[in-house]
Amino acid sequence: MNHISASVITIGDELLIGQVIDTNSAWVGKALNNIGVWVKHRIAVGDKWDDIWNALEEEQKIADIIIITGGLGPTADDITKPLLNKYFKGNLVTDEAALQNVQQIFSRYNRPMLESNYKQAEVPDTCTVIQNARGTAPGMQFEQDGKLFYSLPGVPYEMQGMMETYILPELKKRFTLSPILHRTMTTCGLGESFLAERIKDFESSLPQNIKLAYLPGATIVRLRLTEQLYENNQSKIDAYFMQLQRLIPEIIITNKDISIAEAIAELLLQKNKTIATAESCTGGYIAHLLTAIPGASKYFYGSVVSYDNTIKENVLNVKKETLEKYSAVSEEVVIEMANNILDIMHVDYSIAVSGILGPEGGTAEKPVGTVWVAVANKSAIKTQKFSFRYNREKNMEATANNAFNLLHLLIKEVS
Repeated sequence: MNHISASVITIGDELLIGQVIDTNSAWVGKALNNIGVWVKHRIAVGDKWDDIWNALEEEQKIADIIIITGGLGPTADDITKPLLNKYFKGNLVTDEAALQNVQQIFSRYNRPMLESNYKQAEVPDTCTVIQNARGTAPGMQFEQDGKLFYSLPGVPYEMQGMMETYILPELKKRFTLSPILHRTMTTCGLGESFLAERIKDFESSLPQNIKLAYLPGATIVRLRLTEQLYENNQSKIDAYFMQLQRLIPEIIITNKDISIAEAIAELLLQKNKTIATAESCTGGYIAHLLTAIPGASKYFYGSVVSYDNTIKENVLNVKKETLEKYSAVSEEVVIEMANNILDIMHVDYSIAVSGILGPEGGTAEKPVGTVWVAVANKSAIKTQKFSFRYNREKNMEATANNAFNLLHLLIKEVS
């Protein structure tokens, strides 16, 4: 059975030089996958006529659907619309509904319209216009040689609105789509190569339509099973996912496709427990991860960012003698931080971290990447020393991941 496939082309020099991160192709890929469209390619090209033209020619050879984002603005460097007009042999005409939309937006903000703004309502007469309820640039749908082309604005909020209200429903009407199913878990405590060795027999036993993917992060590894269903075949992914979980139960943090912070939040909510953090080297990053989750007020009470030793001593009540004898990056200090924040915040659990994330500040005894973590409740405490090898950003991420993992282990032990 042939499955419907897509290619996503994102346009803009800013994407190629790293000035803007391409979130559009990731969002589009996920949205298409959710309805059963397999994304074959994701391509970023600059604001160059020949590069865009060649990308269109190449992608329509392999994909049923080509989705283009970017290059529809009012400035001279936005060349997508005139290129598509030529590619699909059209003539630019003014779409009255698009023009009215632009006029209403400028009127709402009491701003005069320039000639370039009027031109945004011009579209090739060979396209079906997709109205933009969130901005001024209309989208366009073309058909050629049995392939569908969609050109959308590069502004994520506008692009997503068109995808959700028009394109995704249209694709579901046009095609008989076979579901693509995913099951994802997050593990911590075993490196990717060791993990692969441990489950190699399981991986080799998978049927042809179920694939296993390894998604390594900063000291965590996510495992994803993907199943492509054929016609009326019965899904087997849940059975294999259960089998995989039975092989590595001690390193699984969550068997859902959620972040490690979300997994900890779910666990705290499930047990009706609260938490606070005492952070030195992470500067509140762990608290940020927890409070970024809606509903955090139900389990998160607060944080003390004790970047300087005077804060450890005067706010967290870490003994001066402990700091002088063992230094800030030590097991003894994070133990006091973790225990004292429990009393200060009146919470059930705490996380405390202190370390050297780099790129400077390391010594022979405590090189860059040295981090001590403690997690505690009123009756127990767990500590661990880590030696990370990444840059500052990744060292911070690894610290948070391992702090959450250590907390996860503590909660399981005391439950």
